[in-house]
Amino acid sequence: MNSFFHYLIPIALAAVAIVLLLGLLNMLRGGSPERSQKLMRMRVLLQFVAIIVMMAALYFSAR
Repeated sequence: MNSFFHYLIPIALAAVAIVLLLGLLNMLRGGSPERSQKLMRMRVLLQFVAIIVMMAALYFSAR
């Protein structure tokens, strides 16, 4: 189970970083404000998922 989280945590963090960068690039290029808003909402959702994954990893590693 620990090896599962060993791979899942970096994937979750990378997903957050990629969506954040896409949102920032869209804003810097003067892209659609609606698209930037959707990307930032997706970032918040992915951050929530990443935190849940990290908390699950801590929970299962302590057992």
